[in-house]
Amino acid sequence: MEIVVQKFGGSSVANNKKLHKVCERILEEKNNNKSVVVVVSAQGNTTDDLIDQEKTITKNASKREHDMLVTVGEQITIAKLAMCLQEMGYKAKSFLGWQVPIITNSNFSDADIEEIQTANIIKELEQDTIVIVAGFQGVDRNNEITTIGRGGSDTTAIALSIALKAEKCELFKDVDGIYSGDPHKDSKVIKYDKITYDQMLELSHNGAQVLHDKCIEMAKENLLQIIVKSTFKDNCQGTIVEGC
Repeated sequence: MEIVVQKFGGSSVANNKKLHKVCERILEEKNNNKSVVVVVSAQGNTTDDLIDQEKTITKNASKREHDMLVTVGEQITIAKLAMCLQEMGYKAKSFLGWQVPIITNSNFSDADIEEIQTANIIKELEQDTIVIVAGFQGVDRNNEITTIGRGGSDTTAIALSIALKAEKCELFKDVDGIYSGDPHKDSKVIKYDKITYDQMLELSHNGAQVLHDKCIEMAKENLLQIIVKSTFKDNCQGTIVEGC
């Protein structure tokens, strides 16, 4: 079984029109005889809106209850995306972090993934189902819902790729790859077709916010190929992040 993991951020799934574009990206791999696992974030500004709602109640919410609240956003996205794919005639099933399960430590709001049990996902893939997983969240060994912190959905996708021994991990962004600087501010920056893990870490240390350090380190340790590409640009080759 050749598995591809794809991750789509909040701006990529912000509304129904964009969800259908995401379906197109998923089906490009599915129709190429790949087994596809998709990781998604909350739609648009959903997480920020939930945090704003929290602040109308308290400025000192416990981290446990904070995590219980903000993980609602991803649940909405995974269900909607599964419905879109089903409406198009494909088998799709959504999973929250605890349903996979993605097991973390108990550090609420900044948890580390300790283990991913893949049997539930593999069972669905073997039945030709597209699996959709909520990013940014997991469950600790006391069955408490946790969130992974900054870069959480990317981290989820990379950790799943490693656990599933995926062929590659595609991270879909607003940009069409990795640049030497901010393409919105400097027209002279160059786009990389390929970049090493160490080069990506250096860019991250210098302020690039495309990938979090934790994600790059995980990929490097496991020699996982990452491809950063655009959700909305057709035939986008993106940037490959890999070893030397």
